[in-house]
Amino acid sequence: QVQLVESGGGLVQAGGSLRLSCAASGSIVRVNAMGWYRQGPGKQRELVATITSGGSTNYADSVKGRFTISRDNAKATMWLQMNSLKPGDTAVYSCNAYVIDLQYYGMDYWGKGTLVTVSS
Repeated sequence: QVQLVESGGGLVQAGGSLRLSCAASGSIVRVNAMGWYRQGPGKQRELVATITSGGSTNYADSVKGRFTISRDNAKATMWLQMNSLKPGDTAVYSCNAYVIDLQYYGMDYWGKGTLVTVSS
């Protein structure tokens, strides 16, 4: 079994910063692409940022220049550094990863999410 666990969410004032982490554990051979998604109140889940195992990144236009995604393949861990936070960034942030297990089957896994609240 594979688990993804997020941490680092909390309450921050507009203009502040937070750093989220996502740690994968369990019967893992390797982790391919990983990404952060978010879902605000009354909204659909949306892509925030993705990163491949080789380090290539993509960002939503709304967070470009403010957020940075990174990973450590050896630790099976991913981070999202969030700077210059805005009230519109308030959402539950979820970790997603495509994981190859011990049977060499790959599938998407999701963490339960961590809440980020940005106050004005």
